[in-house]
Amino acid sequence: MLRSLVRRDALPPSTQLSRVLFFSTGATASPDPHFMVEYLVNKMGFSADDASKVSKLLPRIKSTEKPDSVLRFFRSQGLDGATLRRIIVWKPGLLSWDVETNLAPKFKLLGEMGLSESDIVDIVRRHPIVIGFNIQKTLLPRLKIWESLFGSREILLKNLRSSRWFFGSNIENVVRPNMNFLRDECGIPEERISFVLKRIPSFITQKPDSIRALVDRVEGIGIPRGSRMFFSILVVLHRVSREKFEAHVKIMNSFGWSNSDFFAAMKKHPKFVWFSTEMLQRKMEFLVKDVGIAPSDITKWPMFLTLSLEKRVGCMPGYNACMPRL
Repeated sequence: MLRSLVRRDALPPSTQLSRVLFFSTGATASPDPHFMVEYLVNKMGFSADDASKVSKLLPRIKSTEKPDSVLRFFRSQGLDGATLRRIIVWKPGLLSWDVETNLAPKFKLLGEMGLSESDIVDIVRRHPIVIGFNIQKTLLPRLKIWESLFGSREILLKNLRSSRWFFGSNIENVVRPNMNFLRDECGIPEERISFVLKRIPSFITQKPDSIRALVDRVEGIGIPRGSRMFFSILVVLHRVSREKFEAHVKIMNSFGWSNSDFFAAMKKHPKFVWFSTEMLQRKMEFLVKDVGIAPSDITKWPMFLTLSLEKRVGCMPGYNACMPRL
């Protein structure tokens, strides 16, 4: 009994010693199957809990040679700290990749497209999926398709720099079906669809069921597909949840607007629903109480809601000189 206790109690120091030897001598293998937990903590700044979770998703790694090489490469490209941890959480297997075969060519391709080193860092932050794509089978073909959809490389690069996640969308199962639906079933000209795609790619890359539900919402407030404002309101509501929309309606109801007044104002200038409920409330109070505009007049001129209150509406004492004739 005593002998077994001695053996059991002696294991932790032995294990700890093997870990120390592994990290201090650069040995090619470790008897401790969990050595990558300590590696993630010591080399990348993961918490012990997060490192344990990530390590369970790693392929069997017997040496720090490839992880060290991967980290050196990413850091040489300007990726480190929280960004690098986020990338590894997204795809832990990257730590076992060969830099020259799987990583360097992708950064080189992005550079050859005209992106600066800082641009590439920003793109990898926004679209880490770029790193995970096979360069010949997926990354290069997808770059070419998006360049064609946007109409120019300049617009593609602009959206890669500024937009998030559109690049990972399935073109054949999501993007093209959405574009076909908008054109064939909603009667929206291809030129207008292309215009929105270039500026708000996330609108076209939402799930087909989501875009159909959005169409139902627009039709539900009395705006038919053939209406001139249909597509504009469709794009606006893409950024407004049902809950926020209903809260906006209630605010305007409190100032005497009917639901019909609200929908009529949207047809003229729909972007006012992008405001927070607090901002919309404040604007209405200012226009009605301080400026003296009747709520019924604001339904005729809803662009008042989108103006800077102090600079545009309050440009002269008494404000009346700035008001259009209603």
